[in-house]
Amino acid sequence: MNKLSIIIPIYNEVNTIASALIEIENAISKTIGYEIIVVDGGSTDRSLSKVRTSNTIQLLHSPKGRAKQLNAGAAVATGNVLYFLHCDSLPPKDFDLAITQQIQKNNKAGCFRMKFDLRHPVLLVSQWFTRFNHISCRGGDQSLFITKDLFTEIGAFNENFTIYEDNEIIERLYAKKQFTVLPHYIITSARKYQINGVWRLQFHFSMIHLKKRMGYPVSNLQNYYRKNII
Repeated sequence: MNKLSIIIPIYNEVNTIASALIEIENAISKTIGYEIIVVDGGSTDRSLSKVRTSNTIQLLHSPKGRAKQLNAGAAVATGNVLYFLHCDSLPPKDFDLAITQQIQKNNKAGCFRMKFDLRHPVLLVSQWFTRFNHISCRGGDQSLFITKDLFTEIGAFNENFTIYEDNEIIERLYAKKQFTVLPHYIITSARKYQINGVWRLQFHFSMIHLKKRMGYPVSNLQNYYRKNII
């Protein structure tokens, strides 16, 4: 791997993005080339003022929608490995080296195990399962690394999905038997659980997964999400 492109979609993240960028630059080893591409989907708060561009950080504008934003970031990325990361998730120390080691082993896509920043019985159980390399244990909060060639080969993110886009692309990677789980932990904010209620949100996420498995159309998943989740 000669360069890692870290792609972070944001929308109204004024309280999160500045500290996220600092934490990422503190966690990365800086022993290989890297760039951070922040893709804004039309924020209406002061998020843009919090992104300080530099030699390693650039700000990109895109239509709103995480799949669209992620694809926009990938389109301008100059690295041969893409790393898609939520702005409220903190990757482990030297995460770039951990990804490099997997690429050298010809593991072309994967994620980290995950822990929430909140101790709650439901979340403790949920995060424990992220150690297993099975499609049912995956989610976007675990981040995703993938070689740019493989990303292009599988057709990028499906922009028809305004939710569940992470799981949808990961399903395609599992179908190609191209996915590994690294034994390091990414720390993810439980803020959405705190806003919606842990039990309530876990139930609704489970229903969305079930609906997807049962073959419901994307529009049904989106309508269910908009109706039940803040």
